[in-house]
Amino acid sequence: MLVDSRFIGALAGIVAVASLGGCAANVAPPVTVAAPAAAQWPALVKPDHHDPAIEARIAAILSEMTLRQKIGQMTQADIRSITPDQAREHYIGSVLNGGGAWPGGAKQAAVADWVSLARDYHAASMTTDLTTKIPVIWGTDAVHGHNNVFGATLFPHNIGLGAAHDPELVGRIAHLTSKQVRATGISWIFAPTLAVVQSPRWGRTYEGYSSDPALVRDYASAFVTAMQGDLTGPTTAIATAKHFIGDGGTWLGKDQGETRTTREELIRTHAPGYFGALEAGVQTVMISYSSWTDTGAGAAHGKMHGNRELITDVLKGELDFDGFVVSDWNAIEQVEGCTRTHCAQAVNAGIDMFMVPDDWQQFIEETIADVESGAVPMSRIDDAVTRILRVKMRSGMFAASPIPAAAADSDLASDAARMTAREAVAKSLVLLKNTERSPLPLAANSKVLLVGRAADKVPPQLGGWSLTWQGDLTDDSDYPLADDMLSALQKALSAGGGKVDFSEDGQGVDVSAYDAVIVVHAEDPYAEMKGDIEYPATIRHTARYPQDLAALERVSGKGVPVISILFSGRPVYANDLLNLSDAFIAAWLPGTEALGITDVLLRQPGGGQSKDFTGRLPFVWPADPCPEVAAQPVLFDRAYGLQSSDRTKSAGLPVDNRLSCPTLPN
Repeated sequence: MLVDSRFIGALAGIVAVASLGGCAANVAPPVTVAAPAAAQWPALVKPDHHDPAIEARIAAILSEMTLRQKIGQMTQADIRSITPDQAREHYIGSVLNGGGAWPGGAKQAAVADWVSLARDYHAASMTTDLTTKIPVIWGTDAVHGHNNVFGATLFPHNIGLGAAHDPELVGRIAHLTSKQVRATGISWIFAPTLAVVQSPRWGRTYEGYSSDPALVRDYASAFVTAMQGDLTGPTTAIATAKHFIGDGGTWLGKDQGETRTTREELIRTHAPGYFGALEAGVQTVMISYSSWTDTGAGAAHGKMHGNRELITDVLKGELDFDGFVVSDWNAIEQVEGCTRTHCAQAVNAGIDMFMVPDDWQQFIEETIADVESGAVPMSRIDDAVTRILRVKMRSGMFAASPIPAAAADSDLASDAARMTAREAVAKSLVLLKNTERSPLPLAANSKVLLVGRAADKVPPQLGGWSLTWQGDLTDDSDYPLADDMLSALQKALSAGGGKVDFSEDGQGVDVSAYDAVIVVHAEDPYAEMKGDIEYPATIRHTARYPQDLAALERVSGKGVPVISILFSGRPVYANDLLNLSDAFIAAWLPGTEALGITDVLLRQPGGGQSKDFTGRLPFVWPADPCPEVAAQPVLFDRAYGLQSSDRTKSAGLPVDNRLSCPTLPN
């Protein structure tokens, strides 16, 4: 039967989609979240964690503390810049390991090394001269598994999980991540990211689940519920809803930029993830680097780190959040009139803990001076410390040592973690094109030619936040348990009597000797800041990676079907690659378990049915390399995705090879 192509706008009529078994279910209707009337923040139903005994104990501890001790509790330093002895001397409330920070500076540090350092910090915090000892809390960016630690199973980044449309799966991943993190002696995780991304130019696009606020809300609830559990279990961890608020809506996707939107749209689009997290009882919230300009009122509110209205009046007031608020890395320096060590405005805005990774000593001194001068009221300091102590007590940190035995290192790459990651990879794959020439699913005994510079390497599958901040400066030796595309195909095809040969660039290969060609395209790893595609550059993939197109051109049109697989942290303009491919798969950033890809690509040995494609786009796929200025910029709408039985016929998509987009007004 013939059905609508689901190609949008200017491409109508170029591509038609035929289904052998009916594929109307491939497109889910878009879900919207209505803003409360008159731009009011909603009343949320949240778990009641209030405990009068805890509140009385906090008040007693607070009465014993000096100003210096209180400011110490509000300070978070990076492990590269503070020793356990310094943490004891200055009453430090928290440490973190930023991206690329490992015990002893060793990228391949063992779990026992992490546990040992965690114990050292904890022991130091319990031997201060405080009347009541306050345990230090260690935070980490475990954003797709415990990604800073050697040997950990890494799950697909959030964009892939968004394609899976499976909150229950996200919950399982959150719990497995908390087990990984607790195995290293750490109990606080800077996740989930709840950005509702509006532009694929943003280098953090892959940290967002979807452009659908309703799905982000569902995922936030599932993630926080599973990660935090009852807050006191040995395999639970404190979650962080980040980055409050609007970080995914910055103008032209500029990292740490300006979000231009009305208050109504801020609530409708950018807030639902926080509603889900708060309803699940999230204990910490991290503030966004971005600023907000209310386009409805014509008011520029400046950087979020200095926004008292949204942090104190809305988050802590109208939304009744009683955990603590943490700043992002040196973010206070971006508030007008502030430096990275001195920002009374951010303290007064309602931030409770300050991530001042390197200059923490100066921050302590200057904040003490602000209180003594009256620039910051003591009541604000007492509120901040009360909130920090509340979370530490609720999570059981005062009851017993939170540091586990090193034997728990098996959780880093447990069978459950690896199988769940593999399942997530399979569910995240989105089949964008599947012509009559497509061989999907491939027979298990196929002879396959694998092509592509990223096909035999693990790092391109992982993206940023993978051992290092940007995911660079790593190689396959850093991921000894991982499968890249080549090793995954070797394992899967050998089990069925098939074979795979590899050519990085496709030169000098007799394509006719193979049943199919698989070409892997990829973005190089990146994270925030460095990952932005800055306007006016186009978002055409091959403008940045022309070698991917060159390799595809060498093997396409030779009489053998070609399957393209794209590893990317965002939807990109790829019409040229689509035209040369008989099947095209958006695989996002799948992580360490590439066998999840072969689970869908190949039939089982003996010819049994493989897993089918169930992934659906979490974002629209662009039809123009400059989607900000195109009249009809969507090639595939959100929720689009084919199954292997669906077939597309293409007369060829228009290809726009511009390298620069037109000038836009500021």
